[in-house]
Formats: sequence, C-alpha cells, structure tokens
Amino acid sequence: MHLNDITIIDLTRILSGPYCTLYFADLGATVIKVEPPGGDDTRRWGPPFIGGESAYFLSINRNKKSVVLDLKTGPGLEALENLIRQADVVIENFRPGTLERLGLGFPHLQELNPRVILASISGFGQAGPYRDLPGYDVIAQGMGGLMGVTGYPGMPPTKPGFSLADVGAGMWAIIGILTALHSREATGRGQWVDVSLLDTIISWQTYLAGNFFATGMDPTPLGNAHPNICPYQTFPTQNGFFNLAVGNDKLWRLLCEVINRPEWVDDERFGTNAARVTHRDVLVGRLEEVFVTHKTEYWMKLLQSHQIPCGPIYRFSELYQDSHVREHHMVFTMEHPCAGPISQVNTPIKFSEGLDWEPTYSPPPLLGQHNSEILEGLHKDCPGRHLSSASVKTHTKGM
Repeated sequence: MHLNDITIIDLTRILSGPYCTLYFADLGATVIKVEPPGGDDTRRWGPPFIGGESAYFLSINRNKKSVVLDLKTGPGLEALENLIRQADVVIENFRPGTLERLGLGFPHLQELNPRVILASISGFGQAGPYRDLPGYDVIAQGMGGLMGVTGYPGMPPTKPGFSLADVGAGMWAIIGILTALHSREATGRGQWVDVSLLDTIISWQTYLAGNFFATGMDPTPLGNAHPNICPYQTFPTQNGFFNLAVGNDKLWRLLCEVINRPEWVDDERFGTNAARVTHRDVLVGRLEEVFVTHKTEYWMKLLQSHQIPCGPIYRFSELYQDSHVREHHMVFTMEHPCAGPISQVNTPIKFSEGLDWEPTYSPPPLLGQHNSEILEGLHKDCPGRHLSSASVKTHTKGM
C-alpha cells in the first residue's frame, strides 16, 4: 500500500504544511518541496543545529525533493506551472490571496490541470472577516478556546507544549486531500480544500462545546483534571507524578479495592461518577493522601497489574527509552549528508498489509538539492522551455 502514483507540489513552509506533506512522503508519494531562494524559514530556526542543519527543519522534511524557484520571476512561475501540469496535489500555506497575486489562483490551476487538487492551510480560512489577518499557532490556540481551558484555576492562560493548531491543521489537510483524491476518481476533477488553524482548534472542543451548549457556562481551567470524569487526572507520589483515568464506576470500585479503601465504594459522595465530579475536591484530596505514601513505580506496577488505566509522565529522555515505543518503531535513525546520523519520529499509522515498516527513507533535502533532477525532467516534457539562472538557485555547502 503505497502512494507512489501521487505527485504533490509542496509550496508550504514552517510546520502545518510540511507536517501534512510528510505523511504523503512517508507513504511513497513524490513530494516536490518548492522553496524560495532563501529556503524554508525553518532552515534557519535554531539552535539546535546539527552539522549546520536546523533540527526543526530536519524533523518534518524527510523523503521530499527540494527545488528552489523564484516565483517573483517569469521563468520561476513558468517552471511552477509546468510542475502543476504534472501534479495531483498542490498544497500551500500562504496568507489568503497570495496565490491569486502570483496569478496562480484555483481557476488558473484548473486551466493548467483540471484534475489537480489545491489544498490551502491558513490562519482563518479563505473567507470571512479574519481572512486577511496573519495567523499563527498560538493565535489560533487562544482564539479557539484552547488556552482558556488549559492550565490551573487562577493562573494566566496557558499554551500546550506542542504546536497543536499547526499540526492539527496539517492532519485535517491530509484528510481533506485524501477525500478529494477519492472524489476525483468519480468526477475526474480536482477541487479546493480549505483548512484553517482556528477551525481546527474549534473542531476539537467536542464535549467541552457540548457542555457549554447545554449550560451556557464557559468551561474553565481544571489543571490536569477532566470536567466530566473523576478521578481522571495527575496525582503526586512519593517521588514524582502519574496519571490516573477512572472512566467508569466499575473501575472506581476496583480502584477502591486495590488501594485498600473499600469503604469509599458505599460513600454516597463517591459512589457514582456524577457524585465524584460534584465532590471532586474532597475525593482528590483523599486520593492524594494515599498516593504520596509510595513511589510512582510502586503505583504503576500495582495499578497496571489490575488493569486500572494509569501511566507515568515521561520526559522525552524516558519516553524514547521505553521498550513499547521502540517496538512500535516510533523512532528511527537515518544518515544525512551534512548532519550525519539523525533520529526521526515515525509516522504512527500501521497497516496489516502492503506496507513495509522498514522502508528506506531519504534524508531531508538540502536547499535546491533536486533542481537538476526535477527541472531537467520538465525540459524533456516541455521542449524548448528554458529556465534562467536568475529563477533557479541550487544549494551550496555553507550557504
């Protein structure tokens, strides 16, 4: 099961778009990363750098081919149009209107290639009052309500540690592109997929939005607790912390037995999940008194042996040593021509058939590394066309 019959022209930079195209590249699609003469901004984001290469850039650009085109020149635009004629998908994360100003709006792309799918990722989408505003991950997290429910009561709004809006928008773009490819099988025509960072965050509100629609009350930060389930949060131990997730009353009764508090089962304040949520403060305080009597390792062994959902809170250095993570091949190492051996986080999807989970990965490309390979191919397909040196630049060691 490979996507090696799909060609994607990747005009994106930073995170949301490159994360989207990383999936397709890992599954065998030809992803041609078209970069401006200075390259993707993240090539300069650091430290850390490895052999002069940005660790940020390396993390999300493997298996892609880099071509440098100056889209402010006629020959550069002409080369891009020729690439689009041969492509299945064009993906971009410019501010809305940028493609149109370049003369590459969706109607023109359809003239070049009626089957091409355009996927656009932006802060606020291709329409609406905020269309032209610049959008970044942290802006979408704040406006989408995520920061307002993250953190502890009484503390300032908090951003999660990952770039959830960027990565999430990239994932929605993957879904949109795959849906459009499926639709094209029936219609023979491409379409425009529009994904925004703000809509991504809103789409994840799920039960929090449901609670708001039901009550009219704004959800508030609960630290690591859950608004509808208790106990479902982080607890301190003698030497650290762990997460406990008691998702139903059967698990609650089992927990009471395992931690030697059988009397809590019949306590009317704790007998049902609704009662436990109502009396959250009392219950959490009592559980904390229990869990601080032993080390995290003790509780993990005891609770997991009884199938009570729990887990440690790993630092990265612990996570990547975990035997389960290693067995799932979530980390692998590849050789980069400048950075040497680099570790990468793998694609998380597993298939039962048709996919070799030990593929030969190509390292993230050097800037303009594939200019000759890709653009000479255009010359063969489009005889008589010529790209000037002003529109095409190649990577030079030490740039």
